[in-house]
Amino acid sequence: MEHHHRHPAELIRRKRDGHTLAEAEIARLVGGIADGSLSDAQVGALAMAFFLHGMEPGERVALTRAMTHSGERLEWPELDRPVLDKHSTGGVGDKVSLLLAPIVAACGGAVPMISGRGLGHTGGTLDKLDAIPGYDSTPGLDRLRAAVRVAGCAIVGQTAELAPADRRLYAIRDATGTVESLPLIVASILSKKLAAGLDALVMDVKLGSGAFLPERDEAEALARALVDVAHGAGLHTVALITDMDAVLGTTAGNALEVREALDTLTGAERESRLLEVTLALSGELLAAGALADDPAGGRAAAQRALDDGRAAERFAAMVAVLGGPADLLEAPDRHLATAPVLRPVPPERPGSVRRMDTRALGLVVTALGGNRRREDDVIDPAVGLAAVAGVGDAVGPDRPLAVVHAASEDAADAAAAAVRAAVEVGEEVPPARPVIVGRVTG
Repeated sequence: MEHHHRHPAELIRRKRDGHTLAEAEIARLVGGIADGSLSDAQVGALAMAFFLHGMEPGERVALTRAMTHSGERLEWPELDRPVLDKHSTGGVGDKVSLLLAPIVAACGGAVPMISGRGLGHTGGTLDKLDAIPGYDSTPGLDRLRAAVRVAGCAIVGQTAELAPADRRLYAIRDATGTVESLPLIVASILSKKLAAGLDALVMDVKLGSGAFLPERDEAEALARALVDVAHGAGLHTVALITDMDAVLGTTAGNALEVREALDTLTGAERESRLLEVTLALSGELLAAGALADDPAGGRAAAQRALDDGRAAERFAAMVAVLGGPADLLEAPDRHLATAPVLRPVPPERPGSVRRMDTRALGLVVTALGGNRRREDDVIDPAVGLAAVAGVGDAVGPDRPLAVVHAASEDAADAAAAAVRAAVEVGEEVPPARPVIVGRVTG
């Protein structure tokens, strides 16, 4: 009888009926996801059972651990520095990774950042880096190690060896309407991070109209679950909840965002909200990795690394060691694609930006060809939005809502109309809003 109870179908049935599964039972199921012995139908049924009944804290940790152990795990014995990383739940114009990785590297951390591609209205960090000619965003593990050794940081794509159970489960969740399951989101994010051999992780959980979870209570629940499960699995993690009711920085689109990141690194131009999120997350991570006494000290160190050019040097070194141009910082225009049609979008009447539908602006970039609608879409790196006005900014005939970068006049027309529809302009200036909305620690 004992054997029968361990059978996957029996375990799925028990979860379906609301029972709690033991760690060994969850490990057995995850093994079946990874090695293919569970059918797609069984994996879908299991995902639905987890979705409908939720998971106990112990089950969440067991699922995350088992998914971490489903493939290869990186170790960094050759490094005498803490191994640190950041994960964002995704947003519009979120180029923080391009800044944080070299900042933290400049402050003494090692940052092997294994990142994703964008889908829908959010841009993926990997897609941004693919706008840099020659940059190898999916190197083998040996080249990843070399890059971290030389530059202190490397931003690359998920290798097939890391957390293979996650890739299969993610595809089936997408097909079965179980993507929004909190325990499955947490296990998906953290299994990949745990497999990367980190000493500490900082999470950026987005809140608002451009976020995966627009509601405050949902974002707080996700942040709390991520921190608790990470600690349960032995990874020191802090989460910040940050505002995604507006584009982060002034650009959305791949080459445009790389250009803004370079301007931020060199000091040519720094948008205040982007800078704030970047410094706050960097400060938390440096403190979590014992490279600073506290987040405030970490933040000050991060600001110094930006101001004295060390962070810019790290970014340049990372690009060069991964195959990109050696003079990207000096001559970005020589290397980054530019769109043939630039179209400023003036408001219908002058005033102040009251609010924006950030998700709609992300979908403008998608319609221009700058994000994927489906996994196999090819992206145009040149297109997107630049000079995006912030909430509270004055706009009028001389100060547009944004400048559309498009591949054709028709695409520019459609994008301009969509931008006008997504941004509300009024007479009064709205009250200033903080960009760091909350903080969750273990």
